[in-house]
Amino acid sequence: MALYTGFVVFSVLAGLATGANCPNYSSYSMQAHAPLSNGSYRLGYMRPDPACRTFNLSDVESTIVSMASSIFDPDLYRLFLNAFPNTLDTAIRWKGVAADNADEELTFVITGDIDAMWLRDSANQMQSYRSLLKASSDGNSLASLYRGVINLQARYLLESPYCNSFQPPVESGISPATNGAAADDTVTPPYNTAQVFECKYELDSLAAFLEVSADYFQATGDTGFFGRFKWLDALQAVLDTAMVMKTPTYSPNGTVLDSPYKFTRMTTRSTETLANDGLGSPVAGNTGLIRSAFRPSDDSTLLQLFIPANMMFSHYLEQTAKIVDALKSKARSGLGTQMHTFAADVRSAILRHGVVADPNAISRYGSRSVYAYEVDGFGSSIIMDDANIPSLLSAPFFGFTTVNDPIYRSTRAAILSGGSNSQGAAQYNTNPYYMHGPVISAVGGPHQGPGMAWPMASIVRIMTTDDDNEIVGQLKSIISSTDGLGLIHESISTFNQSKWTRQWFSWANGLFGQMILDLNIRKPKLLQRSYQP
Repeated sequence: MALYTGFVVFSVLAGLATGANCPNYSSYSMQAHAPLSNGSYRLGYMRPDPACRTFNLSDVESTIVSMASSIFDPDLYRLFLNAFPNTLDTAIRWKGVAADNADEELTFVITGDIDAMWLRDSANQMQSYRSLLKASSDGNSLASLYRGVINLQARYLLESPYCNSFQPPVESGISPATNGAAADDTVTPPYNTAQVFECKYELDSLAAFLEVSADYFQATGDTGFFGRFKWLDALQAVLDTAMVMKTPTYSPNGTVLDSPYKFTRMTTRSTETLANDGLGSPVAGNTGLIRSAFRPSDDSTLLQLFIPANMMFSHYLEQTAKIVDALKSKARSGLGTQMHTFAADVRSAILRHGVVADPNAISRYGSRSVYAYEVDGFGSSIIMDDANIPSLLSAPFFGFTTVNDPIYRSTRAAILSGGSNSQGAAQYNTNPYYMHGPVISAVGGPHQGPGMAWPMASIVRIMTTDDDNEIVGQLKSIISSTDGLGLIHESISTFNQSKWTRQWFSWANGLFGQMILDLNIRKPKLLQRSYQP
């Protein structure tokens, strides 16, 4: 039996609520179910019965059927079949309408094994199906799910814009979940535990609202939706929060400024709280960068000017400004121009303060310039990467740059260095969280610690390269390391595939499906080969 260690402090695990005889997926997904795949890895069939799936979408089912003729390897196809529909199968916890407006759709999406809705996860869970999204007024459509997520995220941001994870809406009738880890948190500004599951301020959470909004608009052209309900108000809350989080630690005369956000937690893990009594590490003024107290892993930043989140925020702010431009008279005068300028300023700040010299880059990559993971504006920087998106590795995936950007290429080489060369000699590893081993080699992070690689990082690696050999190698490692479950885990020991965390991690599963659909367009021949040992 594999070791399940992820998020043990949370007391509520979600099950499927569509029928009395439906199993709790958290338990159901802990063992492989028949029929097993026909390949050497004998992967389980992990979808719930149709009556127990939380949302059925014919376009997804049709896509799964059609991909059977595109994916030749039986184990690769089984993994796609299990992973791609995982959010729809298991994580649409509730769908309905607002109590005060029957036209306002709401969708409560859980991460998987935690009965709460993360802004980041829910936006990315929806993005798994972006290629199938089209305009529709049908309440049982993918477009309706998207609108429900956007509307509910807007409500959350208006309630608590510094928070990252939220409780079920009162209309759902679902009881709030208990977060034992947050019981003793001291947070400024305070929040209501009946509405908020956890209040870690993460810049990428604000960017996630922009992301899901931009994705919906680009796919549907449904401008009118954004002029209704509370979207414009929530957008203003995002802008106001980001702007105030540019506040530095010190004033020009040296006095310590009041921080808009503080967080402390009683914990034995340093990544679960902020230094300096909740202030975090000092940040210089006039950088143009936005602070982030926590990373997308929900781990605290070491230096608060977190570059990947600034990248993501800048890109999606620019994309969302196009929605405001299209709204014209419905939006506040000058708002679109303000957003375009803000996005450009953050991008310039990244290039000015977030590009640093890797002391080992000149001999290995031909360039000393790399994107830093975090900086403080005083001259300190951290060169590393973490598996969670946004990451430096994923910068082309979410649109900030391209795979041909020379600085990105140098950064990518640094992120993925490690292990040994063909002669067996050890190589210098710039990224302390690149995990190397016989089971899987990929970026990990402090959230699960040294030795635990994240398949999510392998997926992102595939989506940000055109190298066939690199793609094939990563696919082989992903297929062979699921411990027979045929699901994408959060993390896996690089030396023992039976030691892993979180088999019910809907975002990672959906991302795998998204990657396979991308390969079917970019590299269809790679799906027609064998991945058997």
